[in-house]
Formats: sequence, structure tokens, C-alpha cells
Amino acid sequence: MDTPQPESAERLPVPPGKSGCPINLTVELLGDRWSLIVLRDLMFGGHRHFRELLTHSVEGIASNILAARLAKLTAAGLLTRHDDPSHRQKIEYRLTEAAVQLVPVLTQLGAWGARWLPTTPELSLRAQLLAAGGPELGERFMAELRATHLEGHPLPTDGVLAELTRAYERAAAEG
Repeated sequence: MDTPQPESAERLPVPPGKSGCPINLTVELLGDRWSLIVLRDLMFGGHRHFRELLTHSVEGIASNILAARLAKLTAAGLLTRHDDPSHRQKIEYRLTEAAVQLVPVLTQLGAWGARWLPTTPELSLRAQLLAAGGPELGERFMAELRATHLEGHPLPTDGVLAELTRAYERAAAEG
């Protein structure tokens, strides 16, 4: 039950009667806490299945909330659903190009939060490292996400996400 992948030139669907303000439309789409957390876990956690997203949620998302956010993000064109060939009742969620292009936004949100809020150091490390790496590292990470989510390649063991994960694991072990 694969859902169609929006083309990069397409616009995401917006319910009628909404203002045309890009900030307002973005906040309406992503403004609830859980939508951003689900996208974060797909991007930075490498989780693609419902059960993985549920059990690896640091914030403890409830299963009904997760199901609702996955449906919302899929309907909005930020995720696609794919049958998992390893198990016929398993669904794999993948980021769309529109979601991949949120990497700089999430990176800056994380870097801002690490700077101004009392965060857990190892949890803020990924965003800080991505922000410190500048646009080049962000582009490499986005290319990696495109390869795995849009083209179906496995996550590379030597890619940006692997580097960020190793840094996180080192920090967690030290802290």
C-alpha cells in the first residue's frame, strides 16, 4: 500500500479557507509538539516503523497519538507509507522531499533550544553538531535521508547519521 511521493515542485495540500501566510500555514501543519517529534525520530533516530517510533520515544508518546500524527503527516505529504517486505502486516514510513527539507529548520530549533533552554547535553548534541557543521553537513545529511527514504537505500554505516549517533552514544556513556 505505497502512497504516492509528492514531486519537489508540488505544493503540500492545505485545507481551504486558510490564510496564505507561510508562517501561519507552517505552524498549523507542524505546530503541535508530536508532529515535530515524530519527524525528528524518523530523521535522527532512523526509526521507520510504528513499533520502533513508539518504543524509542524519549518523550513517551502514546500509541493513539503516534497513530494520529503518522496519519496527519502522511495526509499532509510529509510521509509516505510503504508495505514492508519483511513482514506483510508491517508498514514502513518514509520522509518525503518536503520533510527532508525540514532538516535545517529542526537543526536550528535544536541549536536554539540547546543555547537557551536547560536541555540534556547528549540529547541536544545532534542538532548542535549539525548546526556547527554548517550548510555543507546539513546538505550531506539531507542527501543521505533522500537516498534512504526516497530511493530506498539502506542507511550507510559511515554516513552523517552514523557519525551523529556515535557522538550521541559517546556523550551518553560519559554523562
